[in-house]
Amino acid sequence: MNVREMRAWIGALVIGLSTCLSSCISSKELVLYQSNGSGKDSVITVAPRYIPTIKAGDVLSVQVSSLSPEATAFFNPYAMMSVGGQTGATQTSTTNPVPYTPGYLVSETGQITLPLAGSITVGGLSNTQAAAQIQQKLLDYLKEPTVNVRNLNFQISISGEVARPSLFSIPNEQITLPAALGLAGDITIFGRRDNVLVIREENGQRTFNHVDLTKRDVFQSPYYYLRPNDVVYVEPGKARVANADRTYQLLPIVISALSFVAIIVSRF
Repeated sequence: MNVREMRAWIGALVIGLSTCLSSCISSKELVLYQSNGSGKDSVITVAPRYIPTIKAGDVLSVQVSSLSPEATAFFNPYAMMSVGGQTGATQTSTTNPVPYTPGYLVSETGQITLPLAGSITVGGLSNTQAAAQIQQKLLDYLKEPTVNVRNLNFQISISGEVARPSLFSIPNEQITLPAALGLAGDITIFGRRDNVLVIREENGQRTFNHVDLTKRDVFQSPYYYLRPNDVVYVEPGKARVANADRTYQLLPIVISALSFVAIIVSRF
């Protein structure tokens, strides 16, 4: 066997192994938001927009402003500390602990404590309602105060067959399931789009809910809008499992073939 024949043989071996390791995936399995064919789903009603409410354990950013900057500064003790400040989602490394975020921790009784104003009950309120509550309290100390409240620990976790599994912080407190998967680099070609799992904590219990992204009615699902601490898991499809099985089965053959090639090369 000359060098040219040996190179051709190696090329054929590589192509053969690649073919064995690949598995056919139907294009229909990869297409999202498919129509049911009736034409009735060309326009659908989207699920109601999710408005988060404040609960115990949340960390709130409370930004106060008024006609008196000097007096206002007293109510913004965290203004000089970094709180992320991005307008989009931020990614938290899964290999490092979550960094400390400055803000007001909501107590078990649903209260936060502001300088001078004292304890204010915000549990069960939306951010807008909480801002109005705090603003009313500050009228005794500031002239025409305005208050902005944000939840600093709105986080979701995405894992499984996605390009970049991680824990994501959502500063604008509003994100849909498709947008969240986009943050994670989208579902890989091996992920099941028809069986995405959303794990949610509701009333002290964990619920496990499956969403079919290949159907348009996903836009009407109660899991279209994600909530704080939701966990999204993309299940691997049969092609991924088959590839893994064949990899372990063919690994000894590949090693033997490469050893044989090394022996042949050493004789030239």
